[in-house]
Amino acid sequence: TRAMTTPTTTQTAPPVENLTTDDIRAGLANDTILLIDVREPDEFANAHIAGSVLVPLSSFDVKKIPAPGPRRLVFSCRSGRRSLTAAALAFDQGLPVDAHYAGGILDWIASGEPIESEI
Repeated sequence: TRAMTTPTTTQTAPPVENLTTDDIRAGLANDTILLIDVREPDEFANAHIAGSVLVPLSSFDVKKIPAPGPRRLVFSCRSGRRSLTAAALAFDQGLPVDAHYAGGILDWIASGEPIESEI
């Protein structure tokens, strides 16, 4: 059974599934997830997961999220806190997102996974 976390929101948001590094790696490899990085542009430029899309929490708007097609939307951040906030904001804006990368980029790096950098 997977751990679930309920994000804080103005409405009753559904629980969000806590995905692991293995889940993220597999989902990106088989193109079943669209990973949305909600950190700030400078953080993203410094280090991000290949294939992730930047939609900063500071200016979060679901209209900025590319259409996922058949892929599952998954939020990611530094450690898992902002991704839960983004899930709550997305829910409030009419886009239910049921998963986030609980460990974020810190877990990805600690697991020895490759990162991309723009600096």
